[in-house]
Amino acid sequence: MSRNNATMIASKEQPQTPSPQPDMSEEARSKDAFFIQLAEITEAMIAAHGKDFATGALVLSAKFVAEGKPLIKRASGG
Repeated sequence: MSRNNATMIASKEQPQTPSPQPDMSEEARSKDAFFIQLAEITEAMIAAHGKDFATGALVLSAKFVAEGKPLIKRASGG
C-alpha cells in the first residue's frame, strides 16, 4: 500500500472523512475517490442487509473482476 491511501475506518461516534493530500498524483486522487465511493456503498449495504451480505457481494464482485466476467448485463444497442 502506498502512503497516500486514505484511512477509511471511522468510529461510530465520529465519522471521519479522509483529508485531501496536496502531494497526491491525479491517479492517486482518482483511486482515493473510488475507495471512498466503495466505502460508502459498503456501509449502505451493511446498513440495509448486514455484514454477511456486504462481504458476499464484495467477494463475488472481486471474483468476477478476477475472472474477467461482466458485473452487469448491458442492453445491446440493436
